[in-house]
Amino acid sequence: MSQWKQIQQLEIRLLEHVDYLYDDNFPMDIRQGLSGWIEAQDWDIAANDESVAGVLFTNLLSQLDRVRSQEQNFLQRHNMKIIQQQLKVKYTTNPAVMARVISTCLREELRILSSACMQEQGPLERSLQNSVAFERQKNMDNRVGIIRGSVQLMDQAVKSIEDMQDDFDFRYKTLQSRESTDARQNSDMMKQEVTTLQAMLNSLDFKRKEILSKMDVVIKEIEDLMSSQLNPELQDWKRRQQIAAIGGPLLTGLDLLQSWFTLIAQSLFQMKRQLDKLAELIVKVTYESDPIPLQKPQMEERIKFLIYHLIKSSFVVEKQPCMPTHPQKPLIVKTGVQFTTKVRLLVKLPEVDYQLKVKTIFDKDLPPGRVRQFFILTNNTKVMDIEDYSNGCLSVEFRHLQLKEKKYINGTKGNEGLLSVTEELHSLSFEACFTVQGLTIDLETCSLPLVVISNVSQLPGGWASVMWYNLLTDEPRNLTFFGNPPRATWSQLSEVLSWQFSTFAGQGLNKEQLTMLGEKLLGQHASCSDYQVSWSKLSKENIPGKPFSFWMWLDSILELIKKHLLPVWNEKYIMGFVSKEMERILLKDRQPGTFLLRFSESHLGGITFTWVEHNDNGDVKFNSVEPYTKNRLSALPFADIIRDYKVISEGVVPENPLKFLYPDIPKDEAFGRLYNIQPSKVYPYITSTLIPISQLRSHASTTPPSSQSPEPPMTPGEFDMLNENLCFDIDTMSSPYSE
Repeated sequence: MSQWKQIQQLEIRLLEHVDYLYDDNFPMDIRQGLSGWIEAQDWDIAANDESVAGVLFTNLLSQLDRVRSQEQNFLQRHNMKIIQQQLKVKYTTNPAVMARVISTCLREELRILSSACMQEQGPLERSLQNSVAFERQKNMDNRVGIIRGSVQLMDQAVKSIEDMQDDFDFRYKTLQSRESTDARQNSDMMKQEVTTLQAMLNSLDFKRKEILSKMDVVIKEIEDLMSSQLNPELQDWKRRQQIAAIGGPLLTGLDLLQSWFTLIAQSLFQMKRQLDKLAELIVKVTYESDPIPLQKPQMEERIKFLIYHLIKSSFVVEKQPCMPTHPQKPLIVKTGVQFTTKVRLLVKLPEVDYQLKVKTIFDKDLPPGRVRQFFILTNNTKVMDIEDYSNGCLSVEFRHLQLKEKKYINGTKGNEGLLSVTEELHSLSFEACFTVQGLTIDLETCSLPLVVISNVSQLPGGWASVMWYNLLTDEPRNLTFFGNPPRATWSQLSEVLSWQFSTFAGQGLNKEQLTMLGEKLLGQHASCSDYQVSWSKLSKENIPGKPFSFWMWLDSILELIKKHLLPVWNEKYIMGFVSKEMERILLKDRQPGTFLLRFSESHLGGITFTWVEHNDNGDVKFNSVEPYTKNRLSALPFADIIRDYKVISEGVVPENPLKFLYPDIPKDEAFGRLYNIQPSKVYPYITSTLIPISQLRSHASTTPPSSQSPEPPMTPGEFDMLNENLCFDIDTMSSPYSE
């Protein structure tokens, strides 16, 4: 079943996450109309190769032409034409951007599908879902709606007061003109008019006090809303942004936050205008104990205070710094490599007095004693602009930022202390200043802490630091975090590790796989979900008997899956994290030729398979092939290795010992659709195939004594025999062994 068909079968809650993925940058109409074609292309490669991206962009437009010509519905055909024109405008000069957008959408779809397939959500994901509960959002919507309604009614009240005051002013001036001419003749009438004016003034005073009282109530409601709900919602979104950055649930909610911020800001600006209008009214009519001059100054200061803090808090980092070459590993920056980031103001402002320029500053507040320092090599100032899809809010994206390390005195870097390069945290700050309606506001926000690397080999360690930080703290800028890093519970860490496989490989880990990982990392403590895991245990200490840490081992497996094993992994055919002892327990009672796939424990980034055999005397024998690493898998797809694998035994025609994928799935039934069938198209050559071959010997030990020279993969006689029976090229591989 195609990925898009699986997406359409999700429950409504998850479909809402899917809906968030698609906008004008990549409309869902295209995803629907070209689903099969889109899924068949390699958008990850295109995202980093302009020439490949250009070809795919041209092909996509051609595919759209085809779909549009076949569409019977006139309106749908028209919409497809508009979409096609919009895509040409957006991506003709930079098709790699389109490739990155599509790649991200497909990857997030896989993440959503993976979360739907998990039998049980982890504690982090459950807590995140609770934090964005529908009822809480509904309550927030209601409160904001009530505030907006109250402010609109106050507009009408101010207008009513203005009309009442105009009427009073007219009658009062009329009375004054009469007093000088016929005061004696119409004294009774004059007294009646004065009484009427006094009643009007009393009513005007009541209305003025009433509207000021209503303003006070609304201001208190906004103060309470901002402190009790809006700011916590913003902090919750920032926390979810941290978790999404390390592979957690898809980040949503920014548009909703933007709506709340904007509506509250609009209410405050409107109330400020209402106060200004009331101030104009007292120029014409005022009196002793007039409430407007008594209450307006303090009320205006409260409104300005709320506007100031609302706008300051609405300045957020919408997209954390990320290198386009590694979109799945944000918050890591390599010197000399461009990275992107984006900031947004969540408030739709009235006209500002001048262009709103945003300046980026790197390492504004370095911890004392920090030696390594960097500066932004490229232009670090840009003007915020209004995006069409942002409902009029201002944002700015820095697409070409680049870091360079500062030179050191005498050319030395000095003592770096106990922290490694990948444990040093840095910050990227954003500053702006503008004036709106006479109110000057200084804006400042910062990215999450960054790891700066100078070599791509530091990327795995840097990503471990990013994961650990964002898992265990919600502090926005704790640059000394790794001076004394906190511990994580196994339940927390296992959930994040599963997210890595969901993000990078499209399929998260199940309970059994996580249990196996826990046993490798924690040994006898693996069954305890609350067991505390140290940072050093994950990333710095070597696995006993191995020259690498647990994280380096796991990261190399992720890379292997992503680049060479993705189809097999997503079919759930790789058991993966199983020890040699456990695999023997699983296989010993299975029929001969049953095999399972697991990741090597002794190699970085290796996969092996073990099969079971039964001797005539009833003894059980296990054979494990030397692990396949990226070098071998680059030459031959893994499914083809399973299909073509041969074993040469003394005097026996080579055969494939792999019959059934554990527990009992026939090999061709499991892997048949993954085989890479590529018949030769060049006549008259016969198709040639690389065949993986191992040699089994009759003696018990598969490892020759150290005093003997290693035997060749095949004897001359064996080669002649194989050459008579097979008509394709042979790729010999080293003897199998049990790890």
